[in-house]
Amino acid sequence: MQNIRNIAIIAHVDHGKTTLVDKIIHASKIFRENQQFDELILDNNELERERGITIVAKNVSVRYKDVKINIIDTPGHADFGGEVERVLKMADGVLLLVDAFEGPMPQTRFVLSKALQLGLKPIVVINKVDKPNCKPDEAQEAVFDLMFSLNATEEQLDFVTLYGSAKQGWMSDDWRKPTNTIEPLLEAIVKHIPPAPQNKGTPQMQITSLDYSSFVGRIAIGRVYRGTIQEGATMALTKADGSIKKVKIKELHIFEGLGKVKVSEVSAGEICAVVGLEDFEIGDTLTDIEAPEALPRITVDEPTISMLFTINNSPFFGREGKFITSRHLRERLYKETEKNLALRVEPTDSEDRFLVYGRGILHLSVLIETMRREGYELQVGQPQVIFKEINGQKHEPIETLVIETPETTAGKVIELVTQRKGELLAVQPKGDWQYLEFDIPSRGLIGLRNQILTATAGEATINHRFKEYQPYKGEIQGRINGSLVSMETGQSTAYAIDKLQDRGVFFIEPGEVVYMGQVIGEHNRQNDLVVNVQKEKKLTNIRASGSDENIKIAPKIQFSLEEALEYIQKDEYVEVTPKAIRMRKIYLDENERKRMEK
Repeated sequence: MQNIRNIAIIAHVDHGKTTLVDKIIHASKIFRENQQFDELILDNNELERERGITIVAKNVSVRYKDVKINIIDTPGHADFGGEVERVLKMADGVLLLVDAFEGPMPQTRFVLSKALQLGLKPIVVINKVDKPNCKPDEAQEAVFDLMFSLNATEEQLDFVTLYGSAKQGWMSDDWRKPTNTIEPLLEAIVKHIPPAPQNKGTPQMQITSLDYSSFVGRIAIGRVYRGTIQEGATMALTKADGSIKKVKIKELHIFEGLGKVKVSEVSAGEICAVVGLEDFEIGDTLTDIEAPEALPRITVDEPTISMLFTINNSPFFGREGKFITSRHLRERLYKETEKNLALRVEPTDSEDRFLVYGRGILHLSVLIETMRREGYELQVGQPQVIFKEINGQKHEPIETLVIETPETTAGKVIELVTQRKGELLAVQPKGDWQYLEFDIPSRGLIGLRNQILTATAGEATINHRFKEYQPYKGEIQGRINGSLVSMETGQSTAYAIDKLQDRGVFFIEPGEVVYMGQVIGEHNRQNDLVVNVQKEKKLTNIRASGSDENIKIAPKIQFSLEEALEYIQKDEYVEVTPKAIRMRKIYLDENERKRMEK
């Protein structure tokens, strides 16, 4: 029987979690000494690298002395909470990573509360102690206060703290005494995290995540809770509806280093991958065929936001993407629900439109961005918050919003949030900065990030997480300004845009081809305005001084995908293709729009 420690790493976005795992991998000599890595080994998905955030939880395993440590890297972002909860089910302890300068952050709180409820024992790592002006001791006290406020048990509060710098590859029990190795951390894991229990009896394993291979199809990943699972065995799979299915295990793999190794049997406490189960879902239990016993199912937080996904039917459809039909869209969305737990897809009355439910705009925009890169073309409607009827009263999701902003702009930020029905709960000064905490309806968050970043010249940091459903708070004012809409299809000219600059700001440049009904700018009044940007200057053969003045055009406003989703109105779509993100009216023809309004 081998000695196993299963540990999940919890941290706020950008506190150095993935870097630390990389250093642990290096320390355990998985790679040959002369092998060099310039980039992070774990965040291997293109989107994760660009945004510098972890989206999908991953498994890695290292050996230290004669102990096997299974490390589970978790996403720190609340929108991926569905990932976090089921990952924690596989762990016996957690490594809480905190930035020595910033201290524990709101996202950390979300995952930590889940871990403490499951009774996991934490080890605290205060990272980045080499940063100037950092306060490691204060950060450590703040972690204790946070755990206390989350109702941690006495045993959980008696945690071990290590200090160090993951980037420079050292850990120590005193930040004033740097070492040159990460081994003190591995020692602490072996000493303080309980070994995975070797429960005897009939086998039980819960499927907590999935992998996919084009050779063998879907692969179930989970932790064996009891007994031993053997290759070639016939077992029972318990489903959500209580039914039991007979399955045969074709292959078993365990995690070694960054890869997997094929084995003939896996005993309790180990995390493994099972090949050969066809029809399974996350939360199903693999158990004994004679006496099947299901483990309690995993619950995932409900979605709070929905968006309409539909095929691209703009005049430019099919020019850039290779997957453009409703069949492609349907297959891709249903395939995503197999491994993305917090996502739900519902068909609507029309064949080419689907309602997709998720945890937040970031959660859904990562899906849209991934699809766009795979060559899909689609259109997405305005994000809608999901309301609930509780005791005959309309309830809506409320989120806790935390903003850190320079002191000089704090007043403006508070004003912006309270306009959207936000309630100020706490103000804490942090040097020249203010830490502000609010409760705000999820509706109020849509489009708020842009306004706050504009008001604080891009300096504020904004984080939010779902709190609970509360009674409806009343109307919230959305975007005040109307849109500038293109009158015709064709190439825009500098002459026309120059003449229209006093009407608003543009999202296009001269020379860009636009179509009728495309949203090409923001009007400086409340109504929509249809404009002709294809108009050319009438040319005469007489030169006139004064009429040939230089044209000066303000640069266009560039939208990211999330910004575009937050910006559009009810009667608009975001059109997403592999090369472009455009905004458009649902009804392209102006006369049709007027008819529909009536």
